[in-house]
Amino acid sequence: MSADLHRITTKRDFDRSLIEAIHEASPDGILVVDDQGMIVSHNRRLFEVFDIPLEALPGDHGGNLSGYSEQAPLALAMDRLEAPEAFLKRTQELYDDPSMEDHCELSLKDGRTLERFSKALWGNDKRYLGRVWFFRDITPRKEVERKLEVLARRDPLTGVANRRHFFELSGAEVARARRYGTSLSLAMLDLDHFKQINDRFGHSAGDRVLINFCNDVATLLRESDVLARLGGEEFVVLLPGSDPDGAFQLAERLRGHAEKAIVEEGESRIRYTVSAGVASLTPDDASIETVMGRADDALYAAKAAGRNCTRHEAPR
Repeated sequence: MSADLHRITTKRDFDRSLIEAIHEASPDGILVVDDQGMIVSHNRRLFEVFDIPLEALPGDHGGNLSGYSEQAPLALAMDRLEAPEAFLKRTQELYDDPSMEDHCELSLKDGRTLERFSKALWGNDKRYLGRVWFFRDITPRKEVERKLEVLARRDPLTGVANRRHFFELSGAEVARARRYGTSLSLAMLDLDHFKQINDRFGHSAGDRVLINFCNDVATLLRESDVLARLGGEEFVVLLPGSDPDGAFQLAERLRGHAEKAIVEEGESRIRYTVSAGVASLTPDDASIETVMGRADDALYAAKAAGRNCTRHEAPR
C-alpha cells in the first residue's frame, strides 16, 4: 500500500514539475484561472510580455500569484493596451460563454503587438473548470510583415509605387471619381534617350538618374497624387481631382523641373529630359488602362515632336 502511495505521490510531483517546466520554458505568457476567476498558475513570461514589474502587483505574493484573483494583473495589463475597453468586453464574453475560444491581436501603447489565445478547460464530466490564456509578443513578426507589405507595393530602386500597387490605387480612384463625379487624370512620363545615359555613364549612373527624378517629382506632387514606376524609365502619375488643364500644367512643371536637374556621377554631370503624355477619365472609359492607352499615345506624340515636351490626348 505504501509503495502504491509512493508511486502516486511521485507521479503527482512529476506532473506538477513537468507543468511548471513547460510553463517557464514557453515563449508565451501563460495564465490559468479556475471557474471563479482565481489564478491557478502562471509563468514569469506573462508579466514580461506586458512589461509589468512583479512589485507593481498588490499583496505578499513572492512572485507567485496562485490563489489570487485575476483582477489585479488584469487591471495592470489593461493599462498597457491601446483598446482596453474592447479587451475587457471580449474577456467578459469569453467568461459568459465558456465554449468560446479566442484568437486575436492586442496593440500595446508602447507600440508592440501581442497575440492572444484562450481556451476553456473542461473536466471528464463536462464540467467547466476554468480557462487558460496565452499571450505572445509577435512584434518582430509584425514588423517583418509590414516590411514585406511595403516591398510588395514599392519599386525596389526608387521607392515609388510599383506597377501592381498603382493599379490597386487607381482602381479605387476611378471608383471614387465616378461615385462623386470628380475629375481624374494621369500623366505618362518617359526619360528621353535613357539608354544613351546607361551606355555612356553606366547603369549605376542611370539608376541615380531615376532616383533623382523620382525624388524631384515627389516634391511637386500633392499628398493625394501617386507616382509609380511602370518599368525601366517609364513612370505614371495619377492625379485625383485634376482636370485636363490642371494635369497638363503639372506635367509641364515636372518636365521643366527635370530639364534643369543635374545628377553628379563621379566627375560627370548628367543632364536629362522627360517627355509626357496626359489623359483624363471620361464616362466611357471601362478602366484606368483605357486612360493610360490614350496617355501613352500622347506620350508617343511628344516623342515624335522632338522629346522634352508634353502632349495632351487627341480630342475625341
